[in-house]
Amino acid sequence: MKYHSETLIPHKAAPVCAPANVLAEEVCLPAAVIKKSALLSNIDWMQRYAGMRGVSLAPHGKTTMTPWIFQAQQQAGAWAIGVGTAWQASVAMASGVQRVLMVNQLVGKANMAVISQLKRHYRDVDYLCCVDSLANARQLSAFFSAQNQTLDVMVELGVAGGRCGCRSSEAALTLAQKIADMPGLRLRGLELYEGVLHGDNPQPQVEALLREAARLACAMESFVEGEFILTGAGTVWYDVVCNVWLSVEKPSQCRIVIRPGCYITHDQGIYADAQQALMARDSVACDLGGDLTSALELVAMVQSVPEAGRAVVNFGKRDCAFDAGLPQPIAHYRDGQALTLAPHSITSVGIMDQHCMVTLSAGTDVQVGDILVFGTSHPCLTFDKWKTLLLVDDEYNVIDELDTLF
Repeated sequence: MKYHSETLIPHKAAPVCAPANVLAEEVCLPAAVIKKSALLSNIDWMQRYAGMRGVSLAPHGKTTMTPWIFQAQQQAGAWAIGVGTAWQASVAMASGVQRVLMVNQLVGKANMAVISQLKRHYRDVDYLCCVDSLANARQLSAFFSAQNQTLDVMVELGVAGGRCGCRSSEAALTLAQKIADMPGLRLRGLELYEGVLHGDNPQPQVEALLREAARLACAMESFVEGEFILTGAGTVWYDVVCNVWLSVEKPSQCRIVIRPGCYITHDQGIYADAQQALMARDSVACDLGGDLTSALELVAMVQSVPEAGRAVVNFGKRDCAFDAGLPQPIAHYRDGQALTLAPHSITSVGIMDQHCMVTLSAGTDVQVGDILVFGTSHPCLTFDKWKTLLLVDDEYNVIDELDTLF
């Protein structure tokens, strides 16, 4: 068992010994497990998709913050790893990532100092961040020029009511002009995140934003030396981003970069729905062969059956995402043997810090000590609950322990 430093506190969900089997109660439960076969298949599928479309892939690493996964993505051909903070950038670089896109603003002297130190230590790593205001650009220029360093930046285009980003193409173009004349800064391109657009049918809005960005990129081209990076796309609209940007006028030396993140383990909730919609509208994805599959599961034990039709399972809000639907049972085991799990026979209906309440349909046999395997929705907020995840084969034998660094 792994321990923190020299204390006797075990890592959460570390196996007692190796090799170990999750279903044989040879690891502490609950545990978050990743099916290796599904994980590698997802990495391969998305890399093949990007290659087929002729775009570059920069998976958003904040989803997993797992160095082993970063390395697997880079080895498969990822052009970069996306991050959101200076700390995440430091983890990516320490993991051996050769290009880091911090698709966020770099603010504050301490954060700037971290990036400055990383640039000195990892001299061969390409680091970029976003800028959406003259105030931030001036702060970055003053700091990095004083360090005799050059910081590569992308202008961020946003939308009204969204998160960061210039609220108009005119403002973004003006900012790009200013950055081009600032010491310590080098403009590399344009970034956006279309996932902030919501509604019953956001696709027309997404497409309009992408076309606006392409026009803006053309107007900014003279302020960027060499390759122009044009980047967007989360895990929902990456096909639409490719469709629009590949079909419109753009800078002559333009690299289109998509940044899906949750594809890495996929899920059995919101991203399963999003991928199903994508497969229905995108012939390239359909012709590619295969598809994304859920790789992240939560394995837990029934700890109480206090009344008829109700059981309590030993995981809760401390262990999994619950913002996009509760984890739902996908398999039932007793003494290491699979039991039949009829649809909706066991349903999660409530969750507390360390307890999940499930209802049982009439005749459903659930006993204390049974193991239930749960599919999850929105993997980001399950990953960040765990210091260690278990990499398993299809029989739930533990292959490795993957440390996260949130």
